[in-house]
Amino acid sequence: MEQGVYSLAKALQIAEGLGLDLVLIAETATPPVCRITDYSKFQYEKKKKEKEIKAHAAKNLVKEIRFGPNTDDHDFQFKLKHAKNFLEEGSKVRAYVHFRGRAIVFKERGELLLLTFAQQLEEVGKVESLPKLEGKRMFISLAPKGTKK
Repeated sequence: MEQGVYSLAKALQIAEGLGLDLVLIAETATPPVCRITDYSKFQYEKKKKEKEIKAHAAKNLVKEIRFGPNTDDHDFQFKLKHAKNFLEEGSKVRAYVHFRGRAIVFKERGELLLLTFAQQLEEVGKVESLPKLEGKRMFISLAPKGTKK
């Protein structure tokens, strides 16, 4: 199909002659950009592109893993394995130690647990933020090593 700058009346006449629709593509451009195409096909392709973009954007998930300040070694290894899988899938991991009641006096134990967790995962993930206490929880964030910033 021939490209060019046409008046609105001429463009509508060409579209009608071909049995197609005149679709506005870029309204803010000077002059506005239109395309002669089948409108339903145009809408279908637009939805398809949006769905594809959405599918790629869904990979930036943040998975959370919860620990207690007195987490046993077996539980720690179990959660470590899950975190490793999450990082290999491309998800971010946010691990936290939840302090209940008077357990808040064991802040050092929680920090040590999170630092050990990060150290165990250093081959598949990198630390985004060091352990910090927010209320009754101490957080650490890890991102997959393959991601580029």
